[in-house]
Amino acid sequence: MLKISRQNLRTPGPTPVPDDIVEAMSNPMIDHRGPEFLELISESTERLKQVFMTRNDLFILTASGTGALEAAVVNTLSPGDKVLSVTAGSFGDRFIDLAQAYGADVQRLAFEWGEPVDPDAVRKALHADPAIKAVLVTHNETSTGVTHPLEQIAAVVKGEFNKLLLVDAVSSLACIPLPVDGWDCDVVATASQKGFMVPPGLSFISMSQTAWQAQKSSTMPRFYFDLAAAQSYLERGQTPFTPNVAAMYGLWKALINLLDEGMESVYERHARIGQFTRDGVKNLGLELLVKDETYASDTVTAVKIPDGVDGSKLRQLAHNEENVVLAGGQGKLSGHIFRIGHLGHVSQQDIEEVLAALKRILSKLGFSAR
Repeated sequence: MLKISRQNLRTPGPTPVPDDIVEAMSNPMIDHRGPEFLELISESTERLKQVFMTRNDLFILTASGTGALEAAVVNTLSPGDKVLSVTAGSFGDRFIDLAQAYGADVQRLAFEWGEPVDPDAVRKALHADPAIKAVLVTHNETSTGVTHPLEQIAAVVKGEFNKLLLVDAVSSLACIPLPVDGWDCDVVATASQKGFMVPPGLSFISMSQTAWQAQKSSTMPRFYFDLAAAQSYLERGQTPFTPNVAAMYGLWKALINLLDEGMESVYERHARIGQFTRDGVKNLGLELLVKDETYASDTVTAVKIPDGVDGSKLRQLAHNEENVVLAGGQGKLSGHIFRIGHLGHVSQQDIEEVLAALKRILSKLGFSAR
């Protein structure tokens, strides 16, 4: 029988699952068309709206975060629609690939990996092409450890140009402030395995009235991710297709935990541990990828691999000898950085253990940590 010991799992997702959420997920299986599930999905949806800080329609999908992003695109756009997609990392690029796969005419607005999106550049791009219908933005770029200034970007996209705004909030929502209604975001997508501290398998998406208006004329093909169908079924306390009931139990408990802690306290905890992580990394003599720490993510820290150090060996030693699981770089950053996730169920002690392990490992690899 497969048995895996508990690790200091410091990937930026999946994240560790608290014991009480694991216990909640062991509840008996129920009929997903029955009254018990109606109570489960109704309560969970209303609590999710509190975390999203929205009165918009909100749906729970049985899918990864990418599924919610696909739902965002196919429910609001048509093939040939002009889209401005803002990217400064691997997940921004993935949003572009997704929109292009469905035939959107994507204009790519790219920034250096490790730097934030410039709202003024978004303004200039929208000025230059009034035909742009929607803007795609990744709030927190997991591949670089940068949180983009979404509030300022939204003020440009919505306040100045009134374009449709689709937001990838997979690694930010429930960790970093994102008042969906306050910032006038039309579609916001996130997932269970990050700040919600639930295993992978669920994603969440909110739709504004403006998004629903776009949905009426959208002609991109959709079936599994048809949010009109999701809305119709939710009115009956159901989902169109078989949901991940066990993960729903976990979500129900996770939302109680988050709201009992208070979202402001959740944000403060992530900010404190994020700063502790960055300070600890720098105290070891290592360099952060992010150039301006004003935009450093409070959910994941990207660290440059020192010259002469084998990044694969570093992560291998961390895993095999220290029971610490680090994430590597993605795309063009592969082999150049490693990443420390500090979102969801994480404590300062977890990070202290990571920093102590890094000091020992770096010494073995010939780097003299401070």
